[in-house]
Amino acid sequence: MPPDTRLIAFDTSAAHCAAALLLGDRIVTRVDDMAKGQAEHLMPMLEEMLAAEGLGWRDLDGIGVGTGPGNFTGIRISVSAARGLALGLGKPAVGVSVFDTTRQLSGWAQVAVPAPRDQAYLMDFDRAATPVLVASAALGAVALSTEHSPEAHIGCMAQIAAGRIGGDNPRPTPLYVRPADAAPARDAAPVILP
Repeated sequence: MPPDTRLIAFDTSAAHCAAALLLGDRIVTRVDDMAKGQAEHLMPMLEEMLAAEGLGWRDLDGIGVGTGPGNFTGIRISVSAARGLALGLGKPAVGVSVFDTTRQLSGWAQVAVPAPRDQAYLMDFDRAATPVLVASAALGAVALSTEHSPEAHIGCMAQIAAGRIGGDNPRPTPLYVRPADAAPARDAAPVILP
């Protein structure tokens, strides 16, 4: 990462709208707690952060985005915003998971993120390429994402994304550890007559 990298990172996978602006060796973070409304709140929040530093979108070298795990809709909000910005600005977008930030913040290879119904998403960077869903009671010695503040996670996300810019990164995609709670309709689709 060049020392003067300018990158904005954001995440809406939890009950907040979080963003970090990386300006070389300085990071400005903002976390607005909210249970819903992230889609309407995200872009004005990012524009406020850029304006406060006297920057515009074109001044950025890249975009970092949280890919989850977390709230299904929240992840889609962030990832679609990042992909749209990257396309419109001609800048790279890099996806970073909460597993990545927890590993970086803790120094542990075995990390976990709380999940609904007394479960956790477990990632063992030494043994597996994908996370698994396990009972919280089955967790051994692991680093939990909740041991670090949202500000720490979003700041770390910006640093990780900046370090990955310039590499051969695929477009950011949501990290879904389990299928969506919504189920397809049981009734057959109506027949459309010609």
